[in-house]
Amino acid sequence: MRRNLLSGVRRAVVWTALAALMTTTVAACSSSDDTQPAAPVAGAGVDGVDDGSELTLWTRAPLELQAKSLVDAYNKSHKNQVKLTIVPNDDYVAKVGAAAGGGGLPDLFAADIVYVPNWTEAGLFHDLTESLGQLPYADKINKGHLEAGTYEGKKYVLPFVLDLSVIFWNKDLYKEAGLDPEKGPTTLDEFRDQALAVQKLNKKDTYGTYFGGNCGGCNVFTWFPMIWASGADVMAPDGKKSLLDGPAAQKVYSTWRELQTAGAIAPGSKDDTGATWVAAFQEGKVGVMPYPATLLPTAAKTVDVGVTAIPGTAAGEGSTFLGGDGIGISKDSTKTQQAWNFMSWLTSEAAQVDVLAAGNSTVARSDLTENQYSAKDPRVAAINKVAGAAQSRTPVAVNFQQAFNAPGSPWVTLFRNQVYGDPAGLAKDNEALSQVLGQ
Repeated sequence: MRRNLLSGVRRAVVWTALAALMTTTVAACSSSDDTQPAAPVAGAGVDGVDDGSELTLWTRAPLELQAKSLVDAYNKSHKNQVKLTIVPNDDYVAKVGAAAGGGGLPDLFAADIVYVPNWTEAGLFHDLTESLGQLPYADKINKGHLEAGTYEGKKYVLPFVLDLSVIFWNKDLYKEAGLDPEKGPTTLDEFRDQALAVQKLNKKDTYGTYFGGNCGGCNVFTWFPMIWASGADVMAPDGKKSLLDGPAAQKVYSTWRELQTAGAIAPGSKDDTGATWVAAFQEGKVGVMPYPATLLPTAAKTVDVGVTAIPGTAAGEGSTFLGGDGIGISKDSTKTQQAWNFMSWLTSEAAQVDVLAAGNSTVARSDLTENQYSAKDPRVAAINKVAGAAQSRTPVAVNFQQAFNAPGSPWVTLFRNQVYGDPAGLAKDNEALSQVLGQ
């Protein structure tokens, strides 16, 4: 997604190897003496133990800024000390798989939320259900991440860093096009019409909109919310059947196809695999498009940005893809109570507001969305608000990567056919998605 789900296409080159590693990991865990899931973290109260232990934590390079800020703040205020290891993004999944098979996982490790279901089912995390339930604000923690890390009724992860998809628009281009620069689209039709209005400016190298036209992860992150905001689902509840041929999905496809036919989608979109899909907007060359919320500070350096939720077929509160990373205590940790001390602090106001919100990252607790930092920027407040919208979700499917993110996945084939090819094959393309999801 921004740098996580969205860059999933780039790291998908390691997926084939990862699949083998994960198979080995599950087999190794199942054939070892410890055939049960990692033991629950319990017995030391809501805060765990802060006794000066050294803890190890792995995270992906895209989260380096937030991870360092969190670890630095924790280390300054606690006896326990967390040793942080930043792993290159494209190496991370394979590294976790290999370490899991050999019993070498760190005490704590973060995971792109789309991988969490695989790793939870494989038994890579300790059960946090009892400890999490003791938190006085447990019901305020982001439900999408909690659900992604729930397996057979037990909870294994907490949110680490959230990433959301929203609509960004260029206020200067809106003014030139005769649009209200303070009002972004509230429906898919308004999105189309506003993009077309910018296109009619006929400015050199400037287009109504942009999308990662060959990037599965980009369009999971930005198109799924258009369907959710329309009151529809993208998959069956068990994540084993695609519903991406329904009326709401067809409206999304036809909207983008109309924009393509009108020449309002920048030509570079068609072959963009996700490496540069955010660049054109930051250069002031795009009127309106779905965008990663975490890039607001970057985009705002060069563009007067408006922000709103991703709309659906009718006006409403909109939706977002609740992406980012979850974090758990690994099955190999022997310091689970100390690790829980870090985990419980991570959900505290000190971490959520004083570290994450202060750094323009979205908080993972609904009761902390309104804070002194969001109050300074209505765009940040809007991002926090959409995180709690009823239709904002984190989809869960064990075979998510193969079905959606991988280069040439059935999802990529489906949406490219709908925008650039023959849309008549939707039922067949959707069935191909279901075949992968149901494996």
